[in-house]
Amino acid sequence: MISMTSKELFKFFQTNFICESLTREDVEKLISFLQEKWYESGEVISDTGEVGDSLGFIIEGKVKFTSGSGSEEAEVGKQGEGSLIGEMSFFDGKPRNLKMSACKKGVKLFILTKPMYDRLKVEQPYIAVNILENAIVSLDTLIRHMGDDINALENYVHGFGKR
Repeated sequence: MISMTSKELFKFFQTNFICESLTREDVEKLISFLQEKWYESGEVISDTGEVGDSLGFIIEGKVKFTSGSGSEEAEVGKQGEGSLIGEMSFFDGKPRNLKMSACKKGVKLFILTKPMYDRLKVEQPYIAVNILENAIVSLDTLIRHMGDDINALENYVHGFGKR
């Protein structure tokens, strides 16, 4: 059970452009498939090498992504409220490349587990497709930002106009 009403979650989705084509009635149906989880500051949400059995909607707080371990651990990014996390491993079944942890103030997620997604595909296929489309947009955004970051780094290393 989650702490938001369908009306509040619908408004959250509309405000954050997540699954915004779902109607309020669709969101009311979706709520029964979600779980709410809180993670305290620094708590690991999922670790490198784990295969994703759920994806999460960030409702409050931020999630930090790190690579490496111990003293070699380096932060590679953050995602905040209104983002979808864990979608790559969730859909492709491959181990995660990055560790996900809650940032300083903690994070509240609405989790969709793999078994509940499988059930959603049968019982509410329109909602399941909408979540899949949202995951595609999320990954597209991530890839576009990586491209921008790579271009910025290349310009920094080589300077503008140098060949």
